[in-house]
Amino acid sequence: MAKEKYKFYLIKATIKRSTMNIARPRNIGELTQLMNDPLYKNSFFIMLTSISSAGFGFIFWMLAAKLYLPKDVGIATALIASMGLLVLLSRFGLDFSIIRFFPENDKSKVFSTSVIITTLFAILFGVIFILGVDIFSPGLHLLKSPSNSMLFILFLIASSIAALTGISFVAIRKAEFNFLQSILVGSRIFFIFPLIFLGAIGIFGAVGISFILAILVSLFFLIKSGIKPAFTFDKSFLNEAFHFSAGNYLAGLFMAAPNSVLPIMVLNILGAEQTAYYYIAFAIASLLFVIPNAVSTSLFVEGSHGEALKRTTIKSLLTIFALLIPAIIILYFSGGWLLGIIGTDYSENGLELLRVMVLASIFLAVNSIYFAIKRIQKDVKGLVLLSGVVFALLLCLSYAFILAFGIVGVGYAWVVSYAVGAAVVVVMVWRERWV
Repeated sequence: MAKEKYKFYLIKATIKRSTMNIARPRNIGELTQLMNDPLYKNSFFIMLTSISSAGFGFIFWMLAAKLYLPKDVGIATALIASMGLLVLLSRFGLDFSIIRFFPENDKSKVFSTSVIITTLFAILFGVIFILGVDIFSPGLHLLKSPSNSMLFILFLIASSIAALTGISFVAIRKAEFNFLQSILVGSRIFFIFPLIFLGAIGIFGAVGISFILAILVSLFFLIKSGIKPAFTFDKSFLNEAFHFSAGNYLAGLFMAAPNSVLPIMVLNILGAEQTAYYYIAFAIASLLFVIPNAVSTSLFVEGSHGEALKRTTIKSLLTIFALLIPAIIILYFSGGWLLGIIGTDYSENGLELLRVMVLASIFLAVNSIYFAIKRIQKDVKGLVLLSGVVFALLLCLSYAFILAFGIVGVGYAWVVSYAVGAAVVVVMVWRERWV
């Protein structure tokens, strides 16, 4: 009894210290000290990166909706989603291995090996997708054109390399360079104007050109940070990271693939215009996902560098909900206004979906923290099982709910799937006696 009482007071004291750590700084000195904490610094720049990406994305799609036909916007979103899915398939979990194994290995060799593998497989998967486009997504038949298919492969390679470069900045605790990269990718808003005559390919081309620009500048800062890309292949790193990478590859697919699969699903079931309404609403709602994703990624980085797991986890949870709850309230009530800026059609067709997606962010936050902890513990089995359950539910329910409710059905599927995931997390926390 005395032992349990002691544990209770110990946990209470830990929470109190963690709460004090995220308290509002009273002066510039305290603010500087707070930002020197790697967890907060990395989280801040990861969130800033995501916010800037979302902000540029909002402006980009607003311009696209005003300059291009809804049909072109819908096809372009499916093209971009397809590219994102292929990049995800080609990573093989090496993005997570970069974070987990950078502190223990030669960073240049780890980065170079990861880029070589992911680029080769991105090209392979891209060619397979183009050859089978009539099967995978008939709505993207424009990829049968040789010029369009070559552009697709080129931008696919650029997107793949840019993704690994960004995660490398986060892994070495220099997320500010990742933020700079997001600014460069945001330059797509300038390229969208001269490419209007190309229709959907013009929107897609603006995105691809911005990735190429981002790579050229980011590689300079990567080299400056001591990571020198080369045509080297480190077999020892692959042997060490194989199990971890394979498990995280599956988990990463389960967690991120729906973002790319669902626009294609909506396109095939409801058509290009509904895809445009869905994608814009989802893009705005995903602003909230920035908070749990950024903090959980930073938690993963800190845990990989040996920081105390329980203390860092408590700090992360308190930080997430301190930021997330006010953001949910603001976006829920201002969503109609934001969609209205893009166009009345988007507000009329996407507002209900946006509001449902906003609520899903609460459950997503719980899942994100749990996934970060499992990665730190190298518990690949637990990571894959839970992410697999959420993935299967999300895709199956999305298909059923789209047929029953239209695009808002995707929002219902997100809420139900991640609520089930959060319930499983609570059960696992109780069974593993974390508290």
